[in-house]
Amino acid sequence: MTARAIWKGELKLDSTKVPVKLYSAVKDQAVRFHILDQKSKTRVRQHMVEPGGKEVTTEDVRKGFEVETGTFVILEKEELEKLAPEESREIKITQFVPPEEIPPEYYDRPYYLGPDGDQTAYFALAEALKNQEKEAVARWVMRKQSYVGALRAEHGHLLLFTLRHAEEVLSAKDLPHPAGRAPDKKELTMAKQLVEMLKGEFDPKDYKDEYRERVMEFVEKKAKGHKPRLHLVKTKRKTTSLDKVLSKSIAALKKKKAA
Repeated sequence: MTARAIWKGELKLDSTKVPVKLYSAVKDQAVRFHILDQKSKTRVRQHMVEPGGKEVTTEDVRKGFEVETGTFVILEKEELEKLAPEESREIKITQFVPPEEIPPEYYDRPYYLGPDGDQTAYFALAEALKNQEKEAVARWVMRKQSYVGALRAEHGHLLLFTLRHAEEVLSAKDLPHPAGRAPDKKELTMAKQLVEMLKGEFDPKDYKDEYRERVMEFVEKKAKGHKPRLHLVKTKRKTTSLDKVLSKSIAALKKKKAA
């Protein structure tokens, strides 16, 4: 299937502009169900209602921000439009940084940037990012929403990640400190052994959505008139002893490799 651009713009670096097209780099494959009426098997519609059950029309709906419990500031459509960022087709590069300077928790959604027209400047920028081992930090506005992103070279092309804003990212310092005793020498040795046994190269094809596959297989069989049997997913029993958990894991890996 040929990729389709979802947006067009220009990469701006000082006075240089590079026309680009934006493509989604991921596709949502989550299992989604329609809500049906039990008798007619037709789709049901959702309506907005007051707490008392009275239906509210679209014309009577307003957006409100809750400033206190039960107290809302009402924002009209015209007011929100004035507050929205100014539309632009520029992806403005603000600086270049080493990739390790951007913590992984800031990365959000990936997009591919492809050339739009003259490709010389596009591939020159991709080559420069690769050779310098840098990522470009950029800002842009798309569909009335402002974004901050990280631009990197990937397989000769440009890959753009949207970045979460600082107020969206929680610090690991806020996590509760580990309680209980520290692992002993035996447990640390076994943990190291387990890591060594599990060394390998990451292949994304090995990590599929098993739930989705089971649902789709079940739906396909049921659609053909079959009555497939469901097998319950077994829940593993929890073991509190760390050395027992590690011993069991190591034994299972040795048995698997021997087979």
